[in-house]
Amino acid sequence: MVLSPRFWSTACLLLGSLHARIVDAIQTVSAVGSKFFYEDGTQYFLKGVAYQLVPEDPLVDTAQCQHDIERMAELGTNAIRVYHVDPDANHDGCMNALADAGIYLFVDLDTFDTSIQPDDPQWTESQFDRYKAVLDEFQRYSNTAGVFVGNEVLTTSENSAAASYVLAAARDIKSYRSKKGYRQIPVGYSAADVAELQPMLQNYLACRPDPEERLDFFALNAYEWCGPSSYEESGYKHLQNQAHNYPIPIFFSETGCNVARPRTFEDQAAIFGDDMSETWSGSIVYEWIEETNDYGLISYGATVSHDAVHAAKPMVQDGFTRQGVPTPISPDFDNLKSQWASLTPTGIALSDYIKSISTISPPKCPSSTPGGWSVDPSAPLPTLQQSYQQALPTSTTGHRSGDAGSEPAAKSGSVTASSRLGSPSASASATYFNYTLSNAGNPVSVPRLNGFDRLADGILMFSAFAVLAVCL
Repeated sequence: MVLSPRFWSTACLLLGSLHARIVDAIQTVSAVGSKFFYEDGTQYFLKGVAYQLVPEDPLVDTAQCQHDIERMAELGTNAIRVYHVDPDANHDGCMNALADAGIYLFVDLDTFDTSIQPDDPQWTESQFDRYKAVLDEFQRYSNTAGVFVGNEVLTTSENSAAASYVLAAARDIKSYRSKKGYRQIPVGYSAADVAELQPMLQNYLACRPDPEERLDFFALNAYEWCGPSSYEESGYKHLQNQAHNYPIPIFFSETGCNVARPRTFEDQAAIFGDDMSETWSGSIVYEWIEETNDYGLISYGATVSHDAVHAAKPMVQDGFTRQGVPTPISPDFDNLKSQWASLTPTGIALSDYIKSISTISPPKCPSSTPGGWSVDPSAPLPTLQQSYQQALPTSTTGHRSGDAGSEPAAKSGSVTASSRLGSPSASASATYFNYTLSNAGNPVSVPRLNGFDRLADGILMFSAFAVLAVCL
């Protein structure tokens, strides 16, 4: 393959601007194959917390963000997940404070009334407009690491038809992202840990022939590891087996079972250790603030009576103070801090990973089965304003994505579902393109490297060091 002068001049310009941006701001994070990478080529693993102090938007109060970020840095946090935001608000203060602390944002695009519903799935202009508005706002920040198009939309096999609507949302958001010339911020989905849907849903979201109809990453809300357990007993070994050779980044978008107290977070050693770190990209622990469900890592003061709520609306909601100086919940905060401090996976360098990336391919699409997974993988995805025609039974064991006020059903076993004050969401799949290379005479499909795909002519990226050598 002969690379044109245009390629090298464009690559050198990109590298030059990249260097300036690294000096002045936090590095961006990109999905490359099955992993996340910083711009300098080191692998990124999430050590995150779910952060939704108030239902509307926790990223508008700069002073509160600064208080919380100081504690987050002490904990060892490098990511937060926020479920609901106001795209019309000013987020500069909080996002800059997060960037200064090296913390990245994974944000849901939906609202309480625009999420895709499992029993009556549809993808409408009003939903799309809302999703676009959130992307428009947060693509401006270098530390926006990913966006979710849905959270736990599917909670039983009876909801499986909704999977195509999740992909329709991802397809249109990815198309809009490209049309606007935005950075290739990864687009994903956050799934409920439901045995009857795994691994069909996981594979369906990354398997379709059209690369624009696949997700950039997949995430799982899992509360299987409760108290003293092990990689085998908890079910994590089974999750690892299902994720082995998955072609896009996969991580835990919620974890931290609280059935056994105190929480010791022993699952983190498995996630970041030899058992899982080659496949999984980390975890987000649920949750930052202490509420009725007892999942909090910090509190802002004692609970108050219902009458007192009316006297202090800016400070208190649902009986819990939501502003002020964060005080660690003991011993949970310190337990997680100790776990993360001892877990520092190095991963693989991008320059080495690229050498084997051509072997990555989408998984086989799951076939539909009577009474089970009911999605035809060859069927076209829904278009805007197209609703599902067949009435789906309403689940009584799951939840409608985006419902407020409920809490995680933390269970020991392989079937869990959860809903939050805000609504988490993440689904994963790496983007591929059909660039044909000669491989022993056979054409192969090579993964597209998200975050590096603006180089001229769509050529598969070499490492930045190779480009630099030519530039010099």
